[in-house]
Amino acid sequence: MANICIVNHDVKTIVRGKRNIYSWLRAVATKESKHIDSLTIILCSDEFLLDMNRNHLNHDYYTDVITFDLSDNPSFINGEIYISIDRVNENALSLKQSPTDELHRVMIHGLLHLLGYKDKTTQQQKLMRKKEDEYLNERKAI
Repeated sequence: MANICIVNHDVKTIVRGKRNIYSWLRAVATKESKHIDSLTIILCSDEFLLDMNRNHLNHDYYTDVITFDLSDNPSFINGEIYISIDRVNENALSLKQSPTDELHRVMIHGLLHLLGYKDKTTQQQKLMRKKEDEYLNERKAI
């Protein structure tokens, strides 16, 4: 069984339906012909993620998600997804989405990166958004 967990770093966020989220993420990985061996989703503040962005990626701006692929086998996913709850909540407001739906979008975005999808070019961004929408539509009641 895949080891998936969601943890709070420097925020206090309650994530409902974790068991369903874990099943959903495993199903997405399976559909993409991968297996989740270990996946940790770390919920944190803007400031924490900004520091990570600066220190690990040399980017000096806020972001909603940073993903670290720790896999040494291309068939298995071992990784960490850091998510700024501040960004998620702000983006949910501006996009007129619920915070839960936006959190799920960012989770699946991070998983898609671990599955090998990129979003540097316009074409890659379009494919990423298409995959996000596809997998968000496949969620069960979470």
